[in-house]
Amino acid sequence: MSSERPLKVLVYSDDRTTRESVRLALGKRPAADLPELEYVECATEPAVIKTMDKGGIDLAVLDGEAVPAGGLGIARQLKDEIFQCPPILVITGRPQDAWLATWSRAEGAVSHPIDPIRLAEVTADLLRQRIAKLPATTA
Repeated sequence: MSSERPLKVLVYSDDRTTRESVRLALGKRPAADLPELEYVECATEPAVIKTMDKGGIDLAVLDGEAVPAGGLGIARQLKDEIFQCPPILVITGRPQDAWLATWSRAEGAVSHPIDPIRLAEVTADLLRQRIAKLPATTA
């Protein structure tokens, strides 16, 4: 799959260290069977909405603890407003908040502090599902 286009991953958090933690945990590719990742970082809700509206994002990773707009509310808004919205992974404040991820309609959830192995596993699963749904392109 290395000849395929990179997969675009939007990473949202108001905290640059959280964005960096996500990028470092996922690296260039979260699993050997996936294409490389290309990151788009956003620090504000308007930037997330604008970027998602443009299209081309394969996965959005949203920090549920971001302020003033949390990733859980943004996830729900994106699911309401974007036709065939790409998968969303939310980072919750604690494992007990997984029900909030369900409310937000996110397809995946991990909790703070970020466990790199768990984040890579969930990300890889969501990206595999995304690739399976994408139309085949002719080169």
